[in-house]
Amino acid sequence: MATFQIEGGHKLKGDIHPQGAKNEALQILCAVLLTPEKVIIENIPDIRDVNKLIQILRNLGVKVEKLDKGTFSFQADDLDLGYLESELFKQEGSSLRGSIMIVGPMLARFGKGYIPRPGGDKIGRRRLDTHFEGFIKLGADFRYNREERFYGVDAPNGLIGTYMLLDQASVTGTANIVMAAVLAKGTTTIYNAACEPYLQQLCRMLNSMGAKIEGVGSNLLVIEGVESLGGCTHRVLPDMIEIGSWIGLAAMTRSEITIKNVSWENLGLIPDTFRKLGITLEKVGDDIHIPEQDGYEIHSFIDGSIMTISDAPWPGFTPDLLSIVLVVCTQARGSVLVHQKMFESRLFFVDKLIDMGAKIILCDPHRATVIGHDFKSNLKATTMVSPDIRAGISLLIAALSATGTSTIHNIEQIDRGYENIDERLRAVGAHIKRID
Repeated sequence: MATFQIEGGHKLKGDIHPQGAKNEALQILCAVLLTPEKVIIENIPDIRDVNKLIQILRNLGVKVEKLDKGTFSFQADDLDLGYLESELFKQEGSSLRGSIMIVGPMLARFGKGYIPRPGGDKIGRRRLDTHFEGFIKLGADFRYNREERFYGVDAPNGLIGTYMLLDQASVTGTANIVMAAVLAKGTTTIYNAACEPYLQQLCRMLNSMGAKIEGVGSNLLVIEGVESLGGCTHRVLPDMIEIGSWIGLAAMTRSEITIKNVSWENLGLIPDTFRKLGITLEKVGDDIHIPEQDGYEIHSFIDGSIMTISDAPWPGFTPDLLSIVLVVCTQARGSVLVHQKMFESRLFFVDKLIDMGAKIILCDPHRATVIGHDFKSNLKATTMVSPDIRAGISLLIAALSATGTSTIHNIEQIDRGYENIDERLRAVGAHIKRID
């Protein structure tokens, strides 16, 4: 288990280039299974979760070739379908939640899809019902082996388009159903569809391959099934979660940082949410410039009540950045209520911040009140364990701002979502060392 040692209290300065979006890449990589033709994907992040999925595709028989840094070609013209029922796949698929999105393309193209119960962050219940209810509505038969925790769907006669109202606007659920529906017979209408930029990217990619998807960017998608899809070239967006992480890092370390080529039009409420915390950030072309600030003051609502930052489906604020917001508020001037609506275990890392001297009241599994120090009292270094990707990066930001040298264990969790983070942080002046 690898470890970070972080000497906190140093100001950072320089440019940071965000990696390709993890959540988009996981969807896009599964979509290569929909065609026997070559698909080229650019700006793929070099992170654990994405690399695991690429290895699963290789084991399935996809021809994978690295063309350049972050650019790969994929060709799924001779697949080994038996791999999906192998012990190796049960082991590899269960360690990666994104592997669930293999099912939709395989079901659409080959009439069957299997997946072990997928893993991922331990942040509470993450139901798969939306995925499989969508497949069933398209005409698939569903089965679940409780003993082996293995899911299967079969549609030997093909899928049939239909109308469906999703029980929740699940991003991965919508992506999976869309990938199944593009090759179904007839028209599929999906209401209450997720409409995140990464889902929009998937739809645009599929349309470039020959799919017929209307309503992209809305919560009502209409998909006219086609007989086959062709190849394409697609570029992954910059990762909005990493961009938000760097904004939080700049504020907590009182540093001047420029985040390059952020795709402003796809950031939604992220910039304005950090501005509500009093953080100054400037739009310079397609970059975000965060000047050095001595402090930042949390706004209140117009009636004077305490600011509440909560998550919501797009275009609401992404739940993946609430951990960053919570850490940033520990040194703000003022108080804030952080309301994590979607996952009941995502705030449990606050005990580590309390050990560092933060003033946080965990009201219940979904809500925490933070009383900021206004930098009058620095966080103190400590030894921590990273519980998941987003809590891990939040603890890392706290450590970089703290007095003394902190140790973070289980940094493989951070590596799942952030590419070469220690090297990139050292490039802007952070004192961080990886110990394997």
